[in-house]
Amino acid sequence: MTKKRKRRRSDQVVKVLQEGQVMRAVGKSEAEVFQRLENTESTLQRWDKWQRMDKQFGGMKSGEVKRLREVESENRRLKEMLVEAQLDKRILKTALERNY
Repeated sequence: MTKKRKRRRSDQVVKVLQEGQVMRAVGKSEAEVFQRLENTESTLQRWDKWQRMDKQFGGMKSGEVKRLREVESENRRLKEMLVEAQLDKRILKTALERNY
């Protein structure tokens, strides 16, 4: 029977990688680290490579990654509001030009 696959967010990946580094520093074996984190060696290596290559999350703590995602979401929402306001302005301007 295969294990159910877990999807992890970027902040969770950063946290798991940090836990793995701490466990290795304490002297735990590779097998113990993989078993404790419930991941395979290839998954942890892929995540570690992704984290090092990805400048956006490299060296960030899990809380910082979460905050970054919140700020990006807020920025996206504000941009949508700006576009709506510009559209409303254009509609009003067109309506005024037709009336006069």
